[in-house]
Amino acid sequence: MDVNKDRRKMFVTTSAESFIRSNLVWRPVPDLPGISLWQAGPASRLSSLYDNLTGDGPAPFWAFVWGGGMGLARYIHDHGDQFEGQRVYDVGTGSGLVAIAAAQAGASCVTACDIDMYACEATRLNAQANNVDLTVQRGNACSQPVPDTDILTVGDLFYDADTAEALLPWLEACLALGIRILIGDPGRAYLPASRLKKLAVYPGYDFAREDQASSPNAVFELMD
Repeated sequence: MDVNKDRRKMFVTTSAESFIRSNLVWRPVPDLPGISLWQAGPASRLSSLYDNLTGDGPAPFWAFVWGGGMGLARYIHDHGDQFEGQRVYDVGTGSGLVAIAAAQAGASCVTACDIDMYACEATRLNAQANNVDLTVQRGNACSQPVPDTDILTVGDLFYDADTAEALLPWLEACLALGIRILIGDPGRAYLPASRLKKLAVYPGYDFAREDQASSPNAVFELMD
């Protein structure tokens, strides 16, 4: 009998909201005054959620604050005038950090998209607790039509070859329609560096953990 597998199935059937509220920790995001999120802690039991332990499901990326997302959120915080009144679409939103920052900056509407149902629920809860309004959309953005938006934000999605290969042509289609594309990334292997204009660098930690080496969390704009 696989006891761990039975436990995983049990927790998957538990509501996402209940799991997040019961097991994650509500705490501020480093260097981002005014934003707190439900985040992983020492006893968050995240491994119980996913069959990804056997290679079958998405990892709980949404429970961590990633460096590229922090960089993007800080850029939005520092350049709010670029986002005020704009429509913003955040791809692979994870915890919703970047989408929340855009809403706080006065974006006219914000859509946060992620393929993971737990990420979508975490984003909803985080937005609610930070007193901002946004639309949460579950699905693979790259398989959908180009969104009707002014700015598209992408945090930490160039982490493997398959994801980058699917993402870049879709971003190019968005760019061709006049959408501004901002990418937050600490310099992962599959970042299309030759196509990017660096806008800012925010030294920090890739996973907001002080036991890690400092990471150059940069913000780029995708160019033609």
